[in-house]
Amino acid sequence: MRSLLLHLKKLDWILITSVLFLMGFGLLSLYSSSLGYSSTGEALGKGDFFNFQKQLFFAGLGILLIFLLSFFNYKILRNDPYLILIIYFFCILALIGLFFFAPEIRGVKSWYRVGIFSFEPIELAKLALIILLAKYFSIRHVELYRISHILFSGLYLLALAALTFLQPDLGSVLVLVILWLAILIISGIKIKPFLALALCGLLILVVGWQFLIKDYQKERVLSFIEPQLEPLGAGWSQAQSKIAIGSGGIFGQGLGQGSQTQYGFLPEPQTDFIFSAIGEEFGLFGVVVLLSLFSILIFRIIKIALISESNFPRLFAVGLAVLILSQVFINIGMNLGLLPIVGISLPLVSYGGSGLLVICIGLGLLQSIKINR
Repeated sequence: MRSLLLHLKKLDWILITSVLFLMGFGLLSLYSSSLGYSSTGEALGKGDFFNFQKQLFFAGLGILLIFLLSFFNYKILRNDPYLILIIYFFCILALIGLFFFAPEIRGVKSWYRVGIFSFEPIELAKLALIILLAKYFSIRHVELYRISHILFSGLYLLALAALTFLQPDLGSVLVLVILWLAILIISGIKIKPFLALALCGLLILVVGWQFLIKDYQKERVLSFIEPQLEPLGAGWSQAQSKIAIGSGGIFGQGLGQGSQTQYGFLPEPQTDFIFSAIGEEFGLFGVVVLLSLFSILIFRIIKIALISESNFPRLFAVGLAVLILSQVFINIGMNLGLLPIVGISLPLVSYGGSGLLVICIGLGLLQSIKINR
């Protein structure tokens, strides 16, 4: 009993508290957006709280995972490259399996359906890539002047990114690339290889736009630049999103009182545009609180990275921070009309069990790093 209390005392309770409040914010918004519309957007005349109930279950499971994984010694993972490769190749197989076993939803094959639940393997793949790159660069960071190390690490990225692109899921491809670049930079990449990578990236972007990007994906980007080109599509979504945020004012219209959210004008208020729903019903005050909670979470992750005594936990912590921060930045950018709509949810807040549980797994490993450093 005494050892258990000592273990609990070593946990980062500020980090855990920020996670609890972020989950609570998301659950409040999910409850509100469930009051008048079903999970499919159909008006019922009464609330449909199925998604809210599932998210409440996932939130409880996520917190449990954080505590359970804090008892796991992360050094077992760090010292066993075969275990890391098993996790990585499991994600590869899971992504391949989507093309054969996953239902097509809105032209995308991204989820396995198991009864009332679904599993999105790309979320686990993001965490697997962080673990793999942290291991790879923790023993090669002093040799990053060798272009071979950079190119070989790029192969790990390429396999995941290619399978994700074919779903197609451009938002997750973007997050994977950001993770790879961030860990490269933190590991100490030299300026010449970095410039060469930037040039290659630009060439790939040009070729991809011409030959690989689908027409509807081009329309999303073009509608972001010129919303009038698609006033009833992506342009409509971002216009309604900005209206919702603007109508919130300082303190918001109140829980369950947001007209854009409650009457179905705001698309996907539980996933892609939950930030706008929060802005409408909780106002600028709610948005500031939400961003403050994310800031506290990122600060605590970086603090654990700084006190880590070896490269693997340091790179893992930075990778986890970048994963959360990049998705927050992209999602809010989409909601404010500053970025194209690419289908990235708000971590720990948006509806979706896969993303929430994977973030909690990462945070549980982070607690292990703090305790076993």
